[in-house]
Amino acid sequence: MSALHRKLLRDLLTMKGQVAAIAVVIAAGVMVLILSVMTLDAITLSRDRFYQEQHFAHIFSEVKRAPEGVAERLRLIPGVSQVQTRVLAPVRLEVDGFSDPVRGLILALPDGHQPDLNRVYLREGSLPQPGYADQVLITETFSQAHQLHTGDQIRAIINGRLETLTISGVGLSPEFIYLLGPNDLMPDYYRYGVLWMNRRALANALDMDGAFNSVLLSLQSGADMDTVIDAVDLILAPYGSIGAYGRHDQISHRFLHEELNQLRGMAMVLPAIFLGVAAFLLHVLMGRIVHTQRQQIAVLKAFGYRNREIALHYILLTSLIAVLGSLLGIALGIWAGQGMAGIYAEYYRFPVMSFRLQPSTLALGLAVACGAAILGASRAVQSAVSQAPAEAMRPPAPERFQRGWLEQLALGRFLGQTSRIIVRTLSRHRVKAFLTVTGISFSGALLLMGSYQFGSVSFLLDLQYRKVLHMDLNLGFSEQMPQRAAAELRALPGVSFVETYRNVPVRLIHGRKDYRTAIQGMEAQPQMHRLLDARYQPITLPPEGLLLSSYIAGYLDVREGDMVELEIMEGHRRTISVALAGTVDDLIGVGAYMERRALNRLLREGPVISGAWLMTDRSLEEELFPRLWQIPAVASIGQISNAERVIRTYMEDTMLVFMGILLVMAGSIAFAVVYNNARIAFAERYRELATLRVLGFTQAEVAWVLIGEAALLTFLAIPLGWLIGTGFALMVNEAFSSELFRLPLVVSHQVYAFAALGVLLASSLSILLILRRLKDLDMAAALKTE
Repeated sequence: MSALHRKLLRDLLTMKGQVAAIAVVIAAGVMVLILSVMTLDAITLSRDRFYQEQHFAHIFSEVKRAPEGVAERLRLIPGVSQVQTRVLAPVRLEVDGFSDPVRGLILALPDGHQPDLNRVYLREGSLPQPGYADQVLITETFSQAHQLHTGDQIRAIINGRLETLTISGVGLSPEFIYLLGPNDLMPDYYRYGVLWMNRRALANALDMDGAFNSVLLSLQSGADMDTVIDAVDLILAPYGSIGAYGRHDQISHRFLHEELNQLRGMAMVLPAIFLGVAAFLLHVLMGRIVHTQRQQIAVLKAFGYRNREIALHYILLTSLIAVLGSLLGIALGIWAGQGMAGIYAEYYRFPVMSFRLQPSTLALGLAVACGAAILGASRAVQSAVSQAPAEAMRPPAPERFQRGWLEQLALGRFLGQTSRIIVRTLSRHRVKAFLTVTGISFSGALLLMGSYQFGSVSFLLDLQYRKVLHMDLNLGFSEQMPQRAAAELRALPGVSFVETYRNVPVRLIHGRKDYRTAIQGMEAQPQMHRLLDARYQPITLPPEGLLLSSYIAGYLDVREGDMVELEIMEGHRRTISVALAGTVDDLIGVGAYMERRALNRLLREGPVISGAWLMTDRSLEEELFPRLWQIPAVASIGQISNAERVIRTYMEDTMLVFMGILLVMAGSIAFAVVYNNARIAFAERYRELATLRVLGFTQAEVAWVLIGEAALLTFLAIPLGWLIGTGFALMVNEAFSSELFRLPLVVSHQVYAFAALGVLLASSLSILLILRRLKDLDMAAALKTE
């Protein structure tokens, strides 16, 4: 072993506290990177395998009713590989022991065998047997929610007729990896399920013999999807098509894609923050190591060691710290990644969650950590090799004594001797003090970043379900109804208020960008579903013009006053230009909005509606629900209280679990950062503190020099940490923003207090650990000259 290697090991043992502190920071960055990349890889791999094995379609389209012969025309479209027609319909389900309304979707399977596209993966049982009209296959999520298995029975109202159905099996479909009901934002497995029935039986029940109302297409390699979609729309337009769409607009795939984008953003932002802090700490640590070892460096050069060897020595020291942190981070990342993959598996249903650890992921973690560490230490390494041996052999020249600017203040006259030492040291070493303050402030910033989202999520949900949504029930109609239907709803028992709306599917087009959504026509001053501006104040809908979610407006790059093309996806399928009248800051979901009568005029129709929001008396809901289901036009009943419960559970299971892990890491890092600074300060002032003891200062007075300086720097660091932490929070918010929800930046007084308290506790604990070393001060060494 060479002398430099022995020195390297000796330095690591001497600085084990500082090394451990910085390794923890690096471990946090690597852990988040490994966690994000592995979860992203697991979901992507599982999705792609599921899509391929079950032949997931590329294009989807629904119609009112089309003859089966139209499928042959679709097969002749250039670029089309396969065409699968089918029949589907919304149904109402009844499950023994569950009184809440249950909605469902029933789809047709070719009698006795799998379809060519969107095949069903069997978990148990079998497909419905040929010739049996009362057998169905159900989704795994619905089966698990209600403890249903092969051979059990459920009841379904299909086309107005009550049918008792026997479960033949349980399965999964690539079409319903993320299963949402109509108007739902989150899966509710208790109140929404998917069933598959033999096509002949379902076609008879729906009067669809020789016809279809849904079609799936797969594409040949290299086919242009937009061209094929245009051709499909042209063929299906006479049959009531609402427009064909690709995978990117298919609900399950779209939400899954948004989740993957969030993971990508998280994999970039959070590791960058943690490793940036680690690079800064290494910059400070290595700079001070080089400063304290300047005579050792001079001796090494005098003995013939070249600059390259000395540089490699300090780079190796830095890299070893990075490797130690990386190994810890990789282990934690694998553990956390498996846990997160299990949580995601509850919401995104795959046959197998393909969790794997690729060598490239490990290499990425090591490379990023070592790169950040070496970058942080580069200036210190450059300083080490640039020192002239003769100059470095001498002790640093004593600083010129003069009264510092802090001492010249009137307050300085009231300070004791040890307090003046503190003030004098800080005023003369302003750069070092600034670096220390910055290092400590990072600990507070990380604590703020790790804790603010708990308040933001609470604010988001309270805003949505206390200020935006005021209804108890959301009714969806199977077809357009006249406005006078509202009077019939008001007459039902338990209904205290009714507000109607009109929904129309559209494709918004601006320039080369387009976005598929629905325009919701509402009252000018809606009471049940309020729209909010950037200050979260209610908006009055203008008599003309369109309002868009800020998210959609940003995606389309459209501003107030710009013209937006609306391609209406129902009826006569016209394209209309409408001015953007403003934007809406909705934090959950996205949408487009117009005053209802203005939308009716735009569509050249009478006062028709698509649904209604109801405020009800909870005590009369058991009597109300049967009456609502007796109305033939009611296709769905959504309970807002259930929707709130489901989305709160989702937030707690995913985002808040992850942020909880992040908060624990931030707390560990806060202590590591503060302790690292305290250890460095003690090591640098060891000789000075020992000299004070020789001069007759008591141990308490010497301790106050350390305590007072650390306390002053900590109090200066706390406001800076708040500022940096708010910046970190903005970056995290941007990374987590998606079509599903946008977190507001809400940093409460409690969050600021928590971050400050965390820093103070970390500082106090660090000082207590350092004070133990004061008993071991070598006063004899202080009397020796260097």
